[in-house]
Amino acid sequence: MNLDEKSLFLDAMEDVKPLKDCNSSQWLKPVKEKVVQKPDTLQLDNFLTTGFLEIIPLAAPLEFKREGLQTGVLDKLRHGKYKQEASLNLIRQPVEKCRQMLFAYIQEAKKDGLRNLLIVHGKGRDDESHANIVRSYVARWLVEFEDVQAFCSAMPHHGGSGACYVALKKSEQAKAENWERHAKRSR
Repeated sequence: MNLDEKSLFLDAMEDVKPLKDCNSSQWLKPVKEKVVQKPDTLQLDNFLTTGFLEIIPLAAPLEFKREGLQTGVLDKLRHGKYKQEASLNLIRQPVEKCRQMLFAYIQEAKKDGLRNLLIVHGKGRDDESHANIVRSYVARWLVEFEDVQAFCSAMPHHGGSGACYVALKKSEQAKAENWERHAKRSR
């Protein structure tokens, strides 16, 4: 500090008085504003359960088919013949986060009229690993969706037993378009 700066500082501090009792003064940390989290309205309707879980062994492939679905549809799904329109990666996510992500993902896919999905849940080296617990939960949760017609383990190039293909029901719009397309051919 040069002489001019020092004299300016002393002039500015001329009327300042030192604190008499330094022990009684408190330095308060600035109060951070609380961020009020708005409840996720989509998750309020989340019906997916997280109770007792029967773990599916790693050797057992994931597979489910609703009653009335043709076997050929499941065979084509199992062999990866349907083009995957969207995918969801659940690897290394906590179970509750997986639950929320899967619920939002299926709802969004349904809204967008998607039919064929890929869910990557990962696979662990043993039955009790986190990835296999998520895999078992995904198998339980997918059955809980009325719009899921079928699901099965994916082909090796899509993740093998660490992923699954999911087939959703047709939307009403897709049904109408399909009906029009086939009705025009029959005339």
